[in-house]
Amino acid sequence: MPQLELDQVTKSFGPGAPAVDRLSLRVADGEFLVMVGPSGCGKSTALRMIAGLEEVTSGTIRIGERVVNEVPPRDRDIAMVFQNYALYPHLTVFENLAFGLRRRKVPEAEVTRRVRETAATLGLERYLDRRPRALSGGERQRVALGRAMVREPLVFLFDEPLSNLDARLRVQMRGEIKRLHQRVRATMVYVTHDQVEAMTLGDRIAVLKSGVLQQVADPFTLYREPVNTFVAGFIGSPPINLVTGSVSADGEPALLFDGHRVRLSDPIAARLASQRGGNVIVGVRPEDLSIASAAGDMFSLPAVVDVCEPLGNETLVYWKTAGGPVVSRQPGLDVPRMGDRAMLVAPFTALRFFDLATEGAIP
Repeated sequence: MPQLELDQVTKSFGPGAPAVDRLSLRVADGEFLVMVGPSGCGKSTALRMIAGLEEVTSGTIRIGERVVNEVPPRDRDIAMVFQNYALYPHLTVFENLAFGLRRRKVPEAEVTRRVRETAATLGLERYLDRRPRALSGGERQRVALGRAMVREPLVFLFDEPLSNLDARLRVQMRGEIKRLHQRVRATMVYVTHDQVEAMTLGDRIAVLKSGVLQQVADPFTLYREPVNTFVAGFIGSPPINLVTGSVSADGEPALLFDGHRVRLSDPIAARLASQRGGNVIVGVRPEDLSIASAAGDMFSLPAVVDVCEPLGNETLVYWKTAGGPVVSRQPGLDVPRMGDRAMLVAPFTALRFFDLATEGAIP
């Protein structure tokens, strides 16, 4: 049985499109689910409905075996970690961790046991007598995590908890949250707009756009088998290249890019048979593109270097092509220079195809 279930959940704030539109998700016991999408996609609103901080317009939310639509937040057996730490500045770390338990009149011996166990798990033992102002940003975020952990809830909810940290601390805290989940195996729902956080943290990832669930799958499936161009473009950094070409109407099956002709392999020709004479979007990841002197039996695009971005171990090379701008990852230090011409190639097995009208994947 799922630990958390959303069934056709909708949230409307007034006329116009709903903030969350018929969202259905099942989160298994012990699963780490990440909801990701751009600002305004409805992910935080969905999380707040799970927490009980927003009313549900329609649909059903279950936590464990209970329907919780009308259950107050304090009675839902959830714990939420917010974007700001929301710590009490006048209380010590120990008192911050113990605060919620004491309000629930948990016996003091049990409070002490839980607080010290949680502090040990998060490496906070030596900070228990300090106040928040004496802690770094990462240490404060660990206290916020600990305050949620100490309650031992059915479900943990995270609302962009790392967005106020600098880049180095974000990487560190991602690792700590991942290790925390591996240790406690609690059910966690995590909201972020950062697809790198989503990919590194989630057992599964739910991608939202304009309040509508686009796809929910494990990170590798999302990356390699996106259901539409939005998911393909949102997951991956740098994002997937999407170039538009036409499928030959007669003769040898081929893709056409402003006069450049790419002969199709038999499996790809069969997939695109229904698109003959029309246009398609071709998706190819930057790491799947390489420079070759000849195309051979591969997908190919003639290209001109526009911009290079050295990253040390590799260089991102931005190209102008007949199908539109693309980016490739060029390993090592031997990289082309601005204005150089080259043939970019990729295996046909690395390509993804999308319908130009619907932007949905072509199976």
